[in-house]
Amino acid sequence: MFHIIRHQPIRLLTQTSLSSTCLKLMLSRPVVFVQIWKSWFSSHPLVGNKNIILMGPPGAGKTTVGRIVGQKLDCPVIDIDDDVLETTWNMSVSEKLQDVGSEQFLEEEGKALLKFSASGSVISLTGSNPMHAAGMQHVKKNGIVVYLDVPTAVILSRLQSMKVDRIVGQSPGVSLKDILQFRKQFYKRWHDIRVLCGGDIAAEVVAEKVLDAVKRYQNSELETFISTRSSWSEKSMDKDSDKYFSDVVTEGLAPDGGLFVPERGLPKFTAGEWQSLIEATYIERAQVILERCIHPADIPASKLAEIVGTAYGENFTCSRIAPIRHLAGNQFLLELFHGPTASFKDFALQLVPHMFAYCIPKSCNYLVLVATSGDTGSAVLDGFSRLHDTDKQRIAVMNFFPEDGVSPIQKSQMIGCQKENAWSVGVKSDFDFCQTAIKQIFTNSGYTGFLTVEYGTALAAANSINWARLLPQVVYHASAYLDLVHQGIIPFGSPVDVCIPTGNFGNILAALYAKMMGIPIRKCICASNENNVLTDFIRTGVYDLRERILIPTSSPAVDILKSSNLERYLYLIANEDGQMVTQLYNQLENEGHFQLGKDLLGKLQQDLVAGWCSEEDCLAAIHSVYSTTGYILDTHTAVAKVVADRLQDRSCPIIISSTAHYSKFAPAILRALRIAEINQNPLSQLRLLSSYSPLPPVHWGLLETLKRKGNEDHQVCAADMSVLMSHIETLIQSHFM
Repeated sequence: MFHIIRHQPIRLLTQTSLSSTCLKLMLSRPVVFVQIWKSWFSSHPLVGNKNIILMGPPGAGKTTVGRIVGQKLDCPVIDIDDDVLETTWNMSVSEKLQDVGSEQFLEEEGKALLKFSASGSVISLTGSNPMHAAGMQHVKKNGIVVYLDVPTAVILSRLQSMKVDRIVGQSPGVSLKDILQFRKQFYKRWHDIRVLCGGDIAAEVVAEKVLDAVKRYQNSELETFISTRSSWSEKSMDKDSDKYFSDVVTEGLAPDGGLFVPERGLPKFTAGEWQSLIEATYIERAQVILERCIHPADIPASKLAEIVGTAYGENFTCSRIAPIRHLAGNQFLLELFHGPTASFKDFALQLVPHMFAYCIPKSCNYLVLVATSGDTGSAVLDGFSRLHDTDKQRIAVMNFFPEDGVSPIQKSQMIGCQKENAWSVGVKSDFDFCQTAIKQIFTNSGYTGFLTVEYGTALAAANSINWARLLPQVVYHASAYLDLVHQGIIPFGSPVDVCIPTGNFGNILAALYAKMMGIPIRKCICASNENNVLTDFIRTGVYDLRERILIPTSSPAVDILKSSNLERYLYLIANEDGQMVTQLYNQLENEGHFQLGKDLLGKLQQDLVAGWCSEEDCLAAIHSVYSTTGYILDTHTAVAKVVADRLQDRSCPIIISSTAHYSKFAPAILRALRIAEINQNPLSQLRLLSSYSPLPPVHWGLLETLKRKGNEDHQVCAADMSVLMSHIETLIQSHFM
C-alpha cells in the first residue's frame, strides 16, 4: 500500500514551550510598541505562540468576539483598526480613508499589516484586510484564520443600524450588498476555519463556536474512519492503523470487506446554522457542508473551495446547479440532471476526482475501478477526464458495465466518454456481477500487492461504496430543503418527505445523513422498480435474494438486487455493532438471505417506507405528467412519482429526486409518449424528442457526446474474474508503463 501523507494544519504549541512567550508588536518607520493591557499566561495550551485571527465583513462582530475569546484564553487581544492602523497613521481610519481614497487606502492598510507581528494573541482584522494578498500571507504565517460567516442580509441590517452606508472598496454606483458579495471571494481564499453566525446569535455564543472550531482544527486525529464490520475490540486497537478522509477517498473499500464510515459520526448543524445558508448559493452551501465533513488536515478550506468551484462552475447547465421545480400539488422535483452526463452521479463525480488527485501521493500511479448499472460509468469517465494533464498521467479509470444491461444511449454515452485515461469494458453479465467482481478484486491482497510490486500501481474505487461519493449527495438533499424555505413554500423547521428511486441505496442514505445533520426530513420513501428486494426488506425486515432473478427494466440504474450502501445504514441503526453487520452479510453471502430482529426493523421503519412500480405504471406516469404539464420525467423519476402518489399522506411537501435526464432513455420515453415508429439511432431519437419542445429541453451534453466520432469502439469480456483481471493488467501496461 502507498502511504497517504495528510496535509497537516498548524499545530499549536503546548505550555511547555511557552514560558518566555510575550507579545511583540513591531510597526517600523517608526517602530511603535503597542502596550497591551492584559498579560499573556503561557499555561493555556489552546493557542500556543500562534494567533487566532478573526476575519469577516464589517459588522460581523470581530472586535467583540475577539475580546471575549481573549478573555477566555487569558491572552492579548489586538484590534487591527484601533491598535495598529490608527496608531501607525496617527489619525482615525475614517480620516485616512477620506484623505487617500479607497484604492490607496487598501494599499496603505496592507503595508501596515506587513509591518505587524504578534504571537499568542487574538487578532481582529478589518473587513478589508483580506483584499491585500501580501498582507494576508504575512499575517497568516503565524496564525489560524477564523472566518466569521454572517449572512449578507444580517450584515446589511447591522450596518444600517450603525448608520454605515459605504465601506472600503465601494465604487460609485456599486451597492453595499454588491461589495459585500464581492469580498466573499477573499474570505474564501484565506480562511482556515469557518464559523457560521446567524442573525440573532450572541457574541458569547460565537466566541464559544470559535474555540470549538479551533479545537477541531488542532485535533485532526479525532476524525477517523472505521469499517462497518469492525468489532468493538478492533476500534480500540493501535492508533497507527487509523484511517482518515484522505485514506478512505483513495482506498474505497475497507480491508475486511466492509465500508468506511466516520467513527464519530457526521457533524450536526444547529437550526440557526442551517438558516444562515438559506440565502446562500449552491456552491456556498456545498463549501460550508463539506468543510464540516472533511478535516482541513485532509483538504484545506482554500483548496476545497477551489475544488468545489471547479466541479460546480461551468460544468452544469443550470446556474442553480440542483434546482427545485414544482410539479403538482405538494410534489416538487429535485432536478439532479444538469451536469455534463445528465444524471445525479455528476454531483459526486465532478468533485471526487479532484479530491482524489489532491489526496494521493504525487509519485504514485492509480487505477480507479468502477462498476456501473448505467449512469455512474459516463460520470466517472467524464469526471476523471477533466483532471489536469499531469494528474491524468498518473490516474486512469476502467469502467465495467453490463453489456446488455444498460440503455442504448447510456452505452453510447459511456463509449463516447472514453478519453486518454478513461476506458469502458462491457461485461456479458448483470450489474450485480460487475459490482461483486470489483469488491473481490479489492479484497484480493495477493492480486493488489502484485499490481503494486510489478507495475507500481494501486487500485482505487469510485463506486458509491467510496465514502467521498456520499458527501456531495448530502449537500443537494440539504440544499433542496433550504430552497423550499427560500421560496416561501415552508418555514424552516417544517418537515418534508423525500422520495428517491433506489438501487444501491447511496442516494437515499445521503438523505438520511442530511436528516441526521439537522435537515427536517420526516420520511424517506424508497422507490423500487420490479426488482423490489428493498421494498420487501423495508416492509418485512427480510433481505432475501434466493430465487430472485434480475429483471431488466427501462429504469436500469435501479436494476440492482444487492444494495451495497444498505450496509452503512444497518451499521448506523445497529448502534455501530460491526459484529452484527458482519454476521448479517456473511449470511447473505453464504445463504442468500438475512433477517433483522424486531428492534432493528422498528428503527428502520421510523426512517423509511417503501413501494415499487411496474413497467406499465412507470410508462403511464411519464405519459400522464407530459399530457398535463408538458414536462417529461425520466424512467427512474417516474418510478418515484408512482410510489410517491401511493405512499404520501399530503400533510407536508414531498421532494422527488429526479435522478436522470429523460434523454438517456429515449426509446422508453418515446414508447411512453405513444410514438409508433422509433428510429434505432440514438441521435435521431433525441432529435425527435426535441421536436416536441419538451420541458426540460433535450440535454445538450448528451447530444454533443453522441455527435462525437472516433470513440465508438470498446472492449467486451466474459463474466469471468480472470478475464477482468487480465483487462486490468493490459490497461496498466498500456497507460503507465
